[in-house]
Amino acid sequence: MKRSRFSTRDRHSKEAAELQRLATSLSDSGGKLEDAFLEAQLVERLDSLLSHGGEDDINTALNQMFDANPQAHDELADMVESRAESHTLEFNGQAYEIMLFSAPIHAWSRFSIPTCNLPANIVKQLGVQLGAHVFSRDARIALCDFLFSPDQLPRSFCDTHALTRSLGEAAIAGNTLAIDPKALPETNRFLSDLRYLIGVIAVPHGAPLFRWHEADGTREAAQHAWASQGGPVLESLFTGCAWEMRLPDAFHTACRTADRQSRAYSLRAAAAFLETMLGLMPADIQVVIGPCYERELEEFRISFGPKEAEDVYHGVVWPLVGAEDESTDTLGEIESTLRQIGVTDIRFLDHHFPLEFCDDCSAPLFPNVDGELIHAELPEALNGASLTMH
Repeated sequence: MKRSRFSTRDRHSKEAAELQRLATSLSDSGGKLEDAFLEAQLVERLDSLLSHGGEDDINTALNQMFDANPQAHDELADMVESRAESHTLEFNGQAYEIMLFSAPIHAWSRFSIPTCNLPANIVKQLGVQLGAHVFSRDARIALCDFLFSPDQLPRSFCDTHALTRSLGEAAIAGNTLAIDPKALPETNRFLSDLRYLIGVIAVPHGAPLFRWHEADGTREAAQHAWASQGGPVLESLFTGCAWEMRLPDAFHTACRTADRQSRAYSLRAAAAFLETMLGLMPADIQVVIGPCYERELEEFRISFGPKEAEDVYHGVVWPLVGAEDESTDTLGEIESTLRQIGVTDIRFLDHHFPLEFCDDCSAPLFPNVDGELIHAELPEALNGASLTMH
C-alpha cells in the first residue's frame, strides 16, 4: 500500500535512485543472508536521510516505485517506517532499542474532545499503567505530556524520527518530554475523533518489548488491563465524552489501525448522537450511502436521517485506506456495522458522486434518498449542535 506521508513533486536525485536500487534488490533477494546484507545498506542510507532532512528523496523513491514495483515499494515503506520509529541508543555502555509507540483513543462528544497538555501526575500514572500492563518488565518508558489530535501528529518521516530520538533520550534519563502547544497546529472540532498518547520504550538489546512477549502475557489481557486500569487515569479529561482506549503499538501500525477502526466507531457514534439529541432510535433511522469519486473511488459518504423523509441530520465520511479499492467489500463492512447498531433501513445509491463540499463552511455534502448531495443539518431547534464526523 502507498505510505508516503505527504505528496511532493518527484525529482531525480542520486539518493532516491539508490533507495530504489536497494529496495528492488531486497525484494528480489533469495535468502536471509542476502536480506541481511541489503537491509544493513538500506538502514545506513535511510538513517542518514532521516537525520539530515532527506524527506523529499524518500518520498520521491516511494512515489516512483508505487506503480513501477509494488513489492519493492512495500519493502522500502516498511523500512522507512521502521527507521523513523526506532533506533539504537547507548547509555553507560548498554545498548538500548528505542521504539516510538502510540496509544489511540476513540472518542465522541457533542461538546469538545480534549487536546491538551497532561498534568504531571497523570503522565506519571499513565507510565505506571503502561509499564504494568502493556510493555515488558525491562522497558523504560517516556511519554509526551500532551494528548494529540490527528492534525497534531508528526507531519513527516523526518519529524517522526526526530521525535523518536528526543523521546528516547528522555526515556534513558527517566524524564517526560514537554510539548509546547503553541508549536502545534490547531485541531478542527469533530463529533467523533481520535486522540493519541505518544511515547517511547527503551529496552536492553535483545529484551522483550511488550507484555505479550513474556511467558505469562497475552494481547487480550494487555488490552483489558490497559482499558480498565489506564482508563480511570484519563477520566477527568474526558468529561462529557464517550471514549474507548485501544491497545498501544508501534507508532505507524497503531495509527493505521486506529484510522481503520475509527470509521466503524464514527457510525456507532452518529447513531448514539442522534438518539441522545433527538430521541431517534436506530430502528427509526434511514441511512443513505453514496460512493464519491475523483479519478477513482475515494470514499463513501453516509447520511443519517429519519425514515420516510429526505432530511439528512448527520453524515459520516468513510474513506478508503491503504490498498482498498472498488474490489474491496467496503459496503458489506458498512452494512454489517449499521445492522449491529440496529439500523435496518439502509439504501445504497449506485451513483458516481463527486467529492463536493459546502462553499460557505467547507463541510462535506451528503446524499439524500433522492440522490442529491446536500448539507447535513439537525432540525432547526438543534441546528447549533450539528457537528461533522471525522
